[in-house]
Amino acid sequence: MIEAWKQRARQLKVETYAIYLAYRDPRVPWYARLFAAGVVAYAFSPIDLIPDFIPVLGYLDDLVLVPVGVALALRMIPENVMQECRERAEEAVAEGKPTNWKAAAAIVGMWVLLAVVAIALVLRVIGH
Repeated sequence: MIEAWKQRARQLKVETYAIYLAYRDPRVPWYARLFAAGVVAYAFSPIDLIPDFIPVLGYLDDLVLVPVGVALALRMIPENVMQECRERAEEAVAEGKPTNWKAAAAIVGMWVLLAVVAIALVLRVIGH
């Protein structure tokens, strides 16, 4: 049973990385690229919608939101593109954990931008 869970987790990792590769492919429609970028950013982000230290709910978002996002992204991306990206993702995962510092920087940048916007909105509301 535990081995089956490990296999599913590995497959989700490969699919998520394949979606990352597909997001960068110009054959993918703009709306699918935008959605895929959000899914990948959320999946690889160290910041969760519900923090992991909250019992049960903390991991529920990872167990539900990421697989649902992956499934929706897969429906938007052309199958031939996904097949190529899956092959490349399998190779990358087999060689070791893929590391992309540019993607990590983009994710951190996105969270910082969202924080700045949220603070600006709060200050605007308080100021009036």
